Amino acid sequence: MKTPELIIFDLDGTLLDTLESIAQAYNSALTFSGYPTHPVEEFRRIIGDGARVAAQRCLPNDRQTESDIESCLEQFQLHYEQLWATASPYADIMKLLSSLPQNLKLAVLSNKDDRFTQHCVEHFFPDIFDYVLGHRPDIPHKPAPEGGNKLMTDLGISPSSSWLIGDTATDMNTATACGIKGVGVLWGFRDKDELISSGAEVTVDAPMQILELLG
Repeated sequence: MKTPELIIFDLDGTLLDTLESIAQAYNSALTFSGYPTHPVEEFRRIIGDGARVAAQRCLPNDRQTESDIESCLEQFQLHYEQLWATASPYADIMKLLSSLPQNLKLAVLSNKDDRFTQHCVEHFFPDIFDYVLGHRPDIPHKPAPEGGNKLMTDLGISPSSSWLIGDTATDMNTATACGIKGVGVLWGFRDKDELISSGAEVTVDAPMQILELLG
């Protein structure tokens, strides 16, 4: 693999272990409306495609009107506002980030709402990333390529010199849509088969293995 000039990281399941905090916020939203909750592990499949999609996946099959989804999403956001800071970087993520070459541009591209994405990066990874972008009204959720393309355009780096590192099929499909290298991580929310079948060029078991890919 060609050594990149830019590495774009996914956030949830790649840099940050947010599973418990997100699960707690959605389950609180469900409890508020009197609906059944889900085991934390089920959220590995529920989340990853944006907060609205996750809200719909959480709800009972007979409670998925637009009003139901909007209500669940609103409650999730209220609860998550109090919970996002309870997440934590995965083991060795900070070591990886501090070990990457100084001339390498680093970015975050997340399907998490932009305000929460910005909060998380500023709190857990201050002064590390050159560009941080979450979901905004003008930026479609991954795997649409607009977010990745905007990052590369604004940083002045070509797709051939960029990698995307993430833990889900959505991330690998985003890499394909943007014409960049997809690197799948196995410490996140999904498994190796999903990543490979979705186009990952390589997978890594631990953060420091990313350094080995840089040669």
